[in-house]
Amino acid sequence: MQSGSLFPESEGSIKPGETHYRTPHFKETVPIKRHHQIKVDSLSRLLTYVLGRRPDEFGLVPDREGFIRFKELLQAIHEEPHWHYVRKAHINEVLLGKDRQLFEFAEEGIRSLKRHWRLDLENPANALPKLLFSPVRRKAHPVAMEKGLKSSQGKYVVLTPDPDMAERIGTRRDRKPVVLEIQAAAAQRENALFYAFGTLYLSPQISAKFISGPPVSKEPIASPSDAEVKKQKVAAPMQLDLTAGTFLLGLERDPDLNRRTKGKKRKGWKEDARKIRRGKRQ
Repeated sequence: MQSGSLFPESEGSIKPGETHYRTPHFKETVPIKRHHQIKVDSLSRLLTYVLGRRPDEFGLVPDREGFIRFKELLQAIHEEPHWHYVRKAHINEVLLGKDRQLFEFAEEGIRSLKRHWRLDLENPANALPKLLFSPVRRKAHPVAMEKGLKSSQGKYVVLTPDPDMAERIGTRRDRKPVVLEIQAAAAQRENALFYAFGTLYLSPQISAKFISGPPVSKEPIASPSDAEVKKQKVAAPMQLDLTAGTFLLGLERDPDLNRRTKGKKRKGWKEDARKIRRGKRQ
C-alpha cells in the first residue's frame, strides 16, 4: 500500500520493492495508485447509494434537509461485509476527490446532492402492515411498556416490518436492544400517525396499549457513571499473565545492587548535599 494511503490491502499483498499490487486470483498486476483509487471510487459509489438512493435499506433516516450524521452513517456502513474498516477519514478522502461535487457535508453530517428518495412528513401513510417493530434500549423498556413510545423533539420513532432490521437499528444504541411489537393497523384506526419512508415508517408517538414485547426484567440495569468507571480503572490491580514456568522476582532479591537501587536515593542525601555545599563556600 502506498505511503499515506488510508485503505488496507485486504485482497492481496505488496512485496518490498514492488510498484504493483498483486491480486490473489489473477496473474496480472494492478498499479498501487490505481488500486487505491479503486478503493476510493468504491466507497464513493456506496455513499451515493446509501445517501442518494436507499438510506432506508440501511436503517437510516435523514433529517428534513437530507443530512445523515457521520456517526450513524459509519455505524450502518460497518454492518456491511468488507466495509468495517471505513472511518471518517476515508469519507473525507472521497469528499476531496473527483466525486466531491456529488456530496455536501456539514460539521456533523453529510448528504447527497442528487437524492432519489422523498421524506414526506406532511401526508400520513394510508395502508400499513398489521404489525411493525421498533427497538428500544433495555433501560427504556419498562417506560415504553408503561407509557408508550414518544420521539424526542424534531425526531420520530422509527419502525420497520422486519424484526431483524429493528434489531440492527437497535444495536447501534444498545448491545442487546429490546425489539417491541407494534399493532400499527390498530393504532392507525385510533388516529395514530405513521409516515412512510421507503421500507421504514416514522411516528411521533405510539400509545402503550398498542405495544407488546418481552416481560420487563425486574433486575435493574446498572450503568456506572464516568467517575465510577475512572475510579475502578485506577483501583483495579494490574493483571499479570503468568503461564506455567514463569515467576515474579522481587526487587529486594535482585543480585545486581546497582540495578536494585537504580532510580532511588538513600535517606539523608539532602543533608549530605548541603554539607558539601557549605564546605565549598568555606
